Amino acid sequence: MIPFIKTVLQDLHIKNLNFEELHFILPSKRAGVFLKHHLSTLIDQPIFTPHILSIEEFVEEISGLQNIPNTDLLFRLYETYKQLTQDTEQETFESFSKWAQILLQDFNEIDRYLIPQEHIFDYLNAIKELNHWSLETNPTELVANHLKFWKQLKTYYSVFTKNLIESKQAYQGLIYREAANNLESYIKNNNNKTHVFLGFNALNTAESQIIQGLLQNKTAHIYWDIDKAFIDDNIHDAGWFTRQHRKQWDYFTTKPFNWVTSHYSKTKNIQAIGIPKLVGQAKYIGQILEELTQNETNLSKIAVVLGEEQLLLPVLNSIPKDITKLNVTMGLALQFVPLASLFELLFATHKNNPKHFYFKDVINILSHPMIYSLFETEEKNISSAIVSYIQKNNLVYLTASDLKQIETLHLDIIDLLFESWNNNPKIALQQCTDLIFKMKSNLDTDKVKHSLELEFLYRFNILFNQLTELNNNYQYLNSITALQAIYKELLSSETVDFKGEPLEGLQIMGMLESRVLDFETVIISSVNEGILPSGKTNNSFIPFDVKIENNLPTFKDKDAVYTYHFYRLLQRAKNVYILYNTELDALKGGEKSRFITQLDIEGIHNVQHKIVSPEVPTIAQNLQEIIKTASVTEQLKVLSNKGYSPSSLTNYIRNPIDFYYDKVLGIKEFEEVEENIAANTLGSVIHNSLEDFYKPLEGTLLTLEHLKMFKSKVKEMVTKHFETLYNKGGFSNGKNLIIFEIAQRYITNFLNQEIESIKQGNEIKILSIEADEYIDIKIDGLDFPIKLKGKVDRVDSFNGLTRVIDYKSGKVTQNKVEVVDWEDLITDYDKYSKSFQVLCYAYMMKQQNRIELPIEAGIISFKNLNEGFLKFGKKASTNSRSKDQLITQETLNNFEIELKKLITEICNPEINFIEKELD
Repeated sequence: MIPFIKTVLQDLHIKNLNFEELHFILPSKRAGVFLKHHLSTLIDQPIFTPHILSIEEFVEEISGLQNIPNTDLLFRLYETYKQLTQDTEQETFESFSKWAQILLQDFNEIDRYLIPQEHIFDYLNAIKELNHWSLETNPTELVANHLKFWKQLKTYYSVFTKNLIESKQAYQGLIYREAANNLESYIKNNNNKTHVFLGFNALNTAESQIIQGLLQNKTAHIYWDIDKAFIDDNIHDAGWFTRQHRKQWDYFTTKPFNWVTSHYSKTKNIQAIGIPKLVGQAKYIGQILEELTQNETNLSKIAVVLGEEQLLLPVLNSIPKDITKLNVTMGLALQFVPLASLFELLFATHKNNPKHFYFKDVINILSHPMIYSLFETEEKNISSAIVSYIQKNNLVYLTASDLKQIETLHLDIIDLLFESWNNNPKIALQQCTDLIFKMKSNLDTDKVKHSLELEFLYRFNILFNQLTELNNNYQYLNSITALQAIYKELLSSETVDFKGEPLEGLQIMGMLESRVLDFETVIISSVNEGILPSGKTNNSFIPFDVKIENNLPTFKDKDAVYTYHFYRLLQRAKNVYILYNTELDALKGGEKSRFITQLDIEGIHNVQHKIVSPEVPTIAQNLQEIIKTASVTEQLKVLSNKGYSPSSLTNYIRNPIDFYYDKVLGIKEFEEVEENIAANTLGSVIHNSLEDFYKPLEGTLLTLEHLKMFKSKVKEMVTKHFETLYNKGGFSNGKNLIIFEIAQRYITNFLNQEIESIKQGNEIKILSIEADEYIDIKIDGLDFPIKLKGKVDRVDSFNGLTRVIDYKSGKVTQNKVEVVDWEDLITDYDKYSKSFQVLCYAYMMKQQNRIELPIEAGIISFKNLNEGFLKFGKKASTNSRSKDQLITQETLNNFEIELKKLITEICNPEINFIEKELD
């Protein structure tokens, strides 16, 4: 395969043109490097490098204007807008920037295609006048302002472009228009130059006029790179533009159309491969490269073309280790580097100028890798200490002062991160810049190790310097939101460039970087609808029909551009791997590109189709098993001596592994900030409040006066216990306020129920409240002390019958405190855990001779209070309606058998802790 660039140079050599005197104009700078390389293979003695320019540089040279960045243009346009708009009607820069970007794009297109300004803007205004939605003779203020905007577009454009030209600066479209206007002067002053245009396809009107003018003046040669299969097919989009040029340019009525080749029809190995997700494609690219490099030693013949730029990092991480030489043409977008997430967090935290910071934002910032290392000391990491304090004390909202009180070290860093920006962009920019230098000084201790992070910091420092300069020069940024909009605009356009040898090793590039270049093996990723081609995107104020009328490009033209690039990559290639995402996505992906379908329909090549997916090993869901080693057995003896509580025993019934982690290893659940009051906190508040009310009444009869006094103090009591248990978390608004009100309602309803019971003539005597029970148990076969402990919520005498009561803040129904077979008590947690607990309390109290049998034991469910006292009951069968609700010695004897059986199982060294499969 002879590359296109080399064939052009060979033709120029045959024409005896002096390479030193030629001016090569290429679609991109990238192609210039390859042109120099191929030129070196054709000369036998040193020469001066010919003049090589990209089309943008060449047009800029003709126009005499300097291209300025898009963000600067935005500020310059706002300057014009303020100049032409009354003070009372002016929008803020923040609001203006949202629609001005689209306006700049439209200005650019109008100028690149040399549309008469007066014509297009008058035409647009006339359409809006006809189409406006008000049928009233006198339009409303909204309609009037809408129409006024369209009338002013012409004025905006003329004043804006005039100011730019006077300053010798312009946007790309205006540069093209001026270049077309200056063409005659350029030709006159450069009549001795020979221009060579090569590899072009879609040309705007200005480019077309410039190239045609130079060709007609015999100061230029043009070489097209188009295949016979595309240009001779009247409906093939890959040849759409070249067919137009061949047909419409007067130059080609007498001159040959160079060149139409026939490389595409040659035999090729083309594979269309469907792979789930972006990372799947990246991994598969690595797999393809590994296979290719076993046979191909010249990696420069292989190109990886990425349809989506965010695939770059995954691909770089998937390249086989034995590929040591590679060249990345596309830069890594700055918005995808890890440091970008830190500034995104800072903007999100500060943009609404909060007086208090949300704890999750604070934790995310403090835990960011670039920040975390700043808080390192010899003893501990201050960041970790602050996060732990926030979690322990349940702090939902904090200020910078709060954070500085938690830890007294590194206060300067806390100030940089959390000192209020006061909605002032100047303060924000200074804080971010100072933070960058603080991070730099921290990384400077090992520059080799942190070279990449330092490069990222350098790039962000440049970005914030640009923002500072823009803010100082124009002073239109009057809020953090406006600053963030410009920051994002700059961030999306900035890249971190890679260093590499462009002519050696594996080539990794984007679709546009592949222009004019040829490779034997091509791997193209993300060939999906909406990506290649990009589809129907119409980000413009100019309607589709108006664009057609004025020969402005539409999404159809954009599709034709990408069709050409795609097919040109295949033109001279021998091996082609086309990868697409098979997974459905909300916005893109899932549907393979029409390009793949078109390859099939053409029938020129036999495309091999396959769907691949990562090898996912089948992992058997083996339930975890912990062997009771000697050390575990010893720990169980210690635990037995301390005492088993009913809740720990039911925890074992539910899942022995949880019991092992909690009681044997002592591993507690991760302590999180309770943003909303949790169920266990609500339960504790109810328990503690009722304890404070009833504890002083132990041994006395309950009276209406007692209960009425309790009712008057419900809010006070609930507030006290919420403040104790919820630490510094607030409960004065939102969901927490609702839960706070629920706690009061539960307690009040319970007290009302007690009042009603006494009014009905029932006598209630409080025997004990939250009584700690502690007993020893002797179990045959276990030669070490075993204790049972627990706290009984309430024991009372109801009309002379003792009741053992357990409070539950959740919903419990009667069937949850009933048992048919005693053996089920220690096997089924969901059905019998409540029964097990109340029987445990009754058993302990009887063992201590604190109660006389028979008694009742049961639950009061605050979420099911209408059912009253839910008594434990023994039923003969599941469907039996009769049940024995009195707890006798026989009841406790039956329970004791199951209790001892359970504890024996826990302590038996031959029975391991085996995980249960929970729903």
